[in-house]
Amino acid sequence: DAGVYSKAWYAATCDRKTAEDALYRSNKDGSFLIRKSSGQDSRQPYTLVVFYNRRVYNIPIRFIESTRQYALGREKSGEERFDSVAEIVENHQRTSLVLIDSQNNTKDSTKLKHIVRVS
Repeated sequence: DAGVYSKAWYAATCDRKTAEDALYRSNKDGSFLIRKSSGQDSRQPYTLVVFYNRRVYNIPIRFIESTRQYALGREKSGEERFDSVAEIVENHQRTSLVLIDSQNNTKDSTKLKHIVRVS
């Protein structure tokens, strides 16, 4: 259990478009939710969706089989690993999350501030 069930920020049955639409409607920097990843891959079970600076970022949450931990984005050396998805959220409510825009090759950062519920 990744610690996602019954959490306000977990939108279990939400697809990418629905999640992005909900965040655009919120229009608040730091708005976020977590959804199941579209690919249904056990190594990347969830996606963190964050709104910042009028953009929506979809950040994959990876499951690391060997350590049974979770990490954000692509694998990198010295990456932060967490025992649950809930720990990732709690951590980034306190410390900034780096947002990488691969199209414009820019970096921003924000904390997870506003939970968005998908209706």
